[in-house]
Amino acid sequence: MSAASERDLSQLSMLELFRLDAEMQVQALTDGLLALGADAVAAAPLEACMRAAHSLKGAARMVELDAGVAVANAMEDCFVAAQRGGLQLGQPEIDILLRGVDLIVRVTQTPEAEIDVWSGGARAEVTELVAALSTLVAGRSNAAVARVETAVVQSVEAEATEAGGAEIAAVPPEPPAALRPEPGAAAIAHDAPARVLRVGADNLNRLLGLASESLVESRALAPFSTALLRLKRLQGEACKALDSLHERFIDAAAGTARDDSGIALVAAAREQLGVCQAFLTERLAEMELADSRSTQLAHRLYDAALACRMRPFADGLRGYPRLVRDLGRTLGKLVRLEIEGGATPVDREILERLDAPLGHLLRNAVDHGIEPAAARRAAGKPEEGLVRLAARHSAGRLHIVVADDGGGIDQDRLRRTVVERRLANAEMAAELSETELLEFLFLPGFSLKEEVSDVSGRGVGLDAVRDTIRELRGHLRLNSTVGEGTRFQLELPLTLSVVRALLVDIGGEPYAFPLAHIACTLKLSSAQVEQLEGRQHFSLAGRRIGLVAARQLFGGETGPLHETLSVVVVGEGAHAYGLVTDGFLGERELVVQPLDPRLGKVEGIAAGALMEDGAPLLIVDVEDLLRTLDKLVAGGRVGRLAEEAQGARTRRRRVLVVDDSLTVRELERKLLDRAGYEVEAAVDGMDGWNTVRSGHFDLVVTDIDMPRLDGIELVSLIRKDPHLKSLPVMVVSYKDREEDRRRGLDAGADYYLAKGSFHDEGLLQAVADLIGEGR
Repeated sequence: MSAASERDLSQLSMLELFRLDAEMQVQALTDGLLALGADAVAAAPLEACMRAAHSLKGAARMVELDAGVAVANAMEDCFVAAQRGGLQLGQPEIDILLRGVDLIVRVTQTPEAEIDVWSGGARAEVTELVAALSTLVAGRSNAAVARVETAVVQSVEAEATEAGGAEIAAVPPEPPAALRPEPGAAAIAHDAPARVLRVGADNLNRLLGLASESLVESRALAPFSTALLRLKRLQGEACKALDSLHERFIDAAAGTARDDSGIALVAAAREQLGVCQAFLTERLAEMELADSRSTQLAHRLYDAALACRMRPFADGLRGYPRLVRDLGRTLGKLVRLEIEGGATPVDREILERLDAPLGHLLRNAVDHGIEPAAARRAAGKPEEGLVRLAARHSAGRLHIVVADDGGGIDQDRLRRTVVERRLANAEMAAELSETELLEFLFLPGFSLKEEVSDVSGRGVGLDAVRDTIRELRGHLRLNSTVGEGTRFQLELPLTLSVVRALLVDIGGEPYAFPLAHIACTLKLSSAQVEQLEGRQHFSLAGRRIGLVAARQLFGGETGPLHETLSVVVVGEGAHAYGLVTDGFLGERELVVQPLDPRLGKVEGIAAGALMEDGAPLLIVDVEDLLRTLDKLVAGGRVGRLAEEAQGARTRRRRVLVVDDSLTVRELERKLLDRAGYEVEAAVDGMDGWNTVRSGHFDLVVTDIDMPRLDGIELVSLIRKDPHLKSLPVMVVSYKDREEDRRRGLDAGADYYLAKGSFHDEGLLQAVADLIGEGR
């Protein structure tokens, strides 16, 4: 929305009002001309174009914009001639008329201080276009059309006269049917225009924020209702107590002198308490009714405010039919854009941010997807290619499809390109699945085009498209069939103002994970946690998923490892992680509250929200969290889950065995395990280094000769690390020469034991000397 449209209409100048009017009329002209390209004699598009041109002419005359008057008048002549059958509007004629539309747009967008240019230096361009339009009328129509005195024009001018003698200057165009087509329909149908009020985006956001606050406040009565219910129960118990007391008074007075005063007092107390209870019951019913009405009203207010943020999907597609047509003609292709679901409501912010991604996907469809007419004929297809843009709501999400009926993606060619660019070797490329192969198209700089043009070939676009969709909390999927076409499916939230999320407990604080970014959740037994390459994993659907304590990511201390872990799985493929939380708190629909901009970007946090009781919570930025996790894993800084298992048992001393020999490794592991030590094994020096940094150990037992990193280098790294330098290290090696022993001890080993001479008792005694008994 322009700056002018954000203000009250009474504050706009006549030229600014003309620009607002021209936006609507230009869109009506564009839609009508594109429809005439499919059916040159369709009555409805011709009528719409004629009326739009006539309205533009009248509005331009009111603001004394002669250039706009001249172009609009010449276009109107063409439409009237076509209505009378004197002019056939083919593609060449429509091209000239579209040039007229473009020129009117340029005239209307000229700053007020420079508007005189159209009566000066730029006048020649206007004169040339008017002459071209006049030639169309004069050369292809009879003389009777020269003055354009048609009955339709007379009817329009009669309407203007009835409105006050001036020409129509602000006829809002009806929504064209091209934005909500029926299968096979080419004509444009018109519905009655809805009343429109221009409201600033900031005002809408402020209104939605107040509505969400009222929704939270409406729930404030619930605790009072609960308290009154409890008071009612207490009063009921007091009534029962007085009844019992009254009965005892009566029983005690039987056969003795009656204490009538005591009985009367109890009876009076019973009566007063009964009155209080009846009064409380009435007030409680009133409060419950007020609570219900307040909550319903707040919900209606919030829903209405939220609806104000929604716009028809068609509102964001105004330029796409023209874009597809012009690009197709530039590339020598016949292409038609079909739009479905134009009335589907979409959050205004989502719609604005989808403009660039959808434009890129449409250009890709025309340039990469649709074949030239000759190739389509040879394949048995219609010469005109079809690009389909559809939107619908499903399961509380917005689904948008951009599909073409072109040649599809040649997977063999894509594999060759991947190998040529050294993104994978030939063996790996041959084993890639279709889904894995298509992922390469989203890499920055990747393109199947051999030549760079002003349309494509630079490999810039699809990666930006995916990034934008992810920023909108959505997903993008690609499917392609050779010879049949390519299909992009975008799945997005209906609005960015509300998010459906899973609430979890992390260190005693609630955090919200948007459901759209959660792969799955599960309860995991601690017995299912495995060790691999120094990291903790679990198996899910045949894949190993790395485990990370959520507390490590949000600044808390890692707690004890419970018998059952509450795990949230995020990410996909090799970048999937299981986040161990302290518990699930249930699903909620949250109103998104942006963080104060003075805070800057908070790592791992997207926004805030309020719970039903008004307590604040943070909404997790899962994409940012995944990037943080990738960095932690790459740097070997992922902390281990605490090893204090189930309950309050005494912690066993932990030993890390590092050896590349499976036999020796298992022998040492079993021997130490039987002695009461908790043992973890690493397959070589590098694996041992990663493992020792990511967990707590009391002793490292290592071999010397190992791949990737030998034992001497491992000992040296441990001694250089400020957190590990005091960790006891024992070297167990077949090398028993004095110089080998000296190398190990000089590197920092605390004990050197030769494999050829050690026996069970010798190894266990050496370990006990260093860290104590295992049990």
